[in-house]
Amino acid sequence: MAIRPILHYPDKRLRIPGEPVTDFGPELQTLVDDMAETMYAAPGVGLAATQLGIAKRLFIVDTATGADAPSDLRVVVNPVILDGEGEVVFDEGCLSFPGAREEIKRHAVVRVRAQDRHGATFEVEADGLLAIAIQHENDHLDGKLMIDKLGVLGRRLLHRSMVKRQSAEATAR
Repeated sequence: MAIRPILHYPDKRLRIPGEPVTDFGPELQTLVDDMAETMYAAPGVGLAATQLGIAKRLFIVDTATGADAPSDLRVVVNPVILDGEGEVVFDEGCLSFPGAREEIKRHAVVRVRAQDRHGATFEVEADGLLAIAIQHENDHLDGKLMIDKLGVLGRRLLHRSMVKRQSAEATAR
């Protein structure tokens, strides 16, 4: 397993929609393992393949909270959100927007059909943090980002903040 670099906004590769996964062989299994290693090291709650510059419809989430909580790693391949209901506003972060937190409005409950890492189809109905994470990561697979859910002023401020951070990191190297 290897930790892979996570793309940071405004990298244009974050806007490339993921293509359906058709091969569930060893290459995908390695990618899933690397994604988990990368997400836990970051640390994060979810990670989409597109955040690694890999245009595939694949994300992982683990909403277990607390250092002693057992892992709840979920591998979600070729997801389709079948239904969403209710509304919730959540203070979200994103590994592609280091240090940023934004209040984002999403469905409170979602029902999703997807495949697991071996290609078996499953459905899940999620609420709470799992519903938020599924919607956030699924947006990545469509080339949509957290910044897209903000108003004009919020988008400008977050964009400036990320560009400034990127410049500071480049200068420090």
